[in-house]
Amino acid sequence: MTAANIADYRVTVDGRDLTPRLKGAVREGTRAPRPRLVGVRLSEKRGGDADQLELTLDDSDGALAIPPPGATIAVQLGWASGTDVSVGLVDKGRFVIDAIEHSGPPDQLVIRAHAADLTGALRTRREHGWRGTTLGTIVREVAARNRLRARVAPALAGIAVPALAQTRESDMALLRRLGRAHDATATVKAGTLIFAPIGAGVTATGAAIPALVITRRDGDRHSFSIEQRDEADAVAAAWHDRRHAKQQLVTVGTGEPRRLARTYASEAAARAAAQAEHRRAARAPRKLVLSLAIGRLEIYPDRPVTVRGFKAAIDATRWLVSEVTHELAAGRGFTTALTLERAG
Repeated sequence: MTAANIADYRVTVDGRDLTPRLKGAVREGTRAPRPRLVGVRLSEKRGGDADQLELTLDDSDGALAIPPPGATIAVQLGWASGTDVSVGLVDKGRFVIDAIEHSGPPDQLVIRAHAADLTGALRTRREHGWRGTTLGTIVREVAARNRLRARVAPALAGIAVPALAQTRESDMALLRRLGRAHDATATVKAGTLIFAPIGAGVTATGAAIPALVITRRDGDRHSFSIEQRDEADAVAAAWHDRRHAKQQLVTVGTGEPRRLARTYASEAAARAAAQAEHRRAARAPRKLVLSLAIGRLEIYPDRPVTVRGFKAAIDATRWLVSEVTHELAAGRGFTTALTLERAG
């Protein structure tokens, strides 16, 4: 007989380990021990969208204290035992409480928090400007003033930036703008600002990200969709040619181009924007949503995925993870849901 897979977790709040209490392993004053954790839900997203954590706790006896907003939660998820899982806990980071909800009956306490790395100065509006520099230099300066380390993909680091203005714009908004212009993603993980191309299949240091294989028997449900788009197979971007005092066009792709609304300061900037939009449009029409029967913590945004056992058109598509949600629920085990988009 196959042993059951048993999920595990560890939760600390401001450094205090609450796991024994949540598991019902300790007495609470004169009360008998009782499990408190109803569920954990962790959503990991691409780029500047902060990872979200939600804890649901049993407060049917009214014994729980409401934690203060701003408290820091550290979470580890994984498996205590099982035959077809990797036993052990995986650190999923630190989160800052930003919303609390108490409801009933039966009384429950819901705690919502966002990734601690995307707080504070990164969201403060600034005034700044750069001239005659590179994309890598800008990202490294933004990281330094937020007391972060920086990792910039070599393919992006050397891109010339003749001029860039940050006007009443937060550093996170600036990074999103730069990412969109270059089809890249800016992510803060464990004190490091990572700036890398979407779907490149490599880390910011250039190491290859191994593709993950998911078969149909791994999942409970799937949903595949194709969206008919009116967008052209080519993208054009305008740039201001100061030497000849006129506007020029750069086109990427073939066919009748769809023109971007913005006019860029240089030919290089216009070409980068057109290439980024062309790659982004190629990913958008196909989407695959999977619900996996067994939680898989090795799945994370921007990881390449190959699927097997579905329709031929689905299996033949190169996929890329755009969002992952891990959920541990009392009585229902540990599952993972993910959204995939075409890699391009």
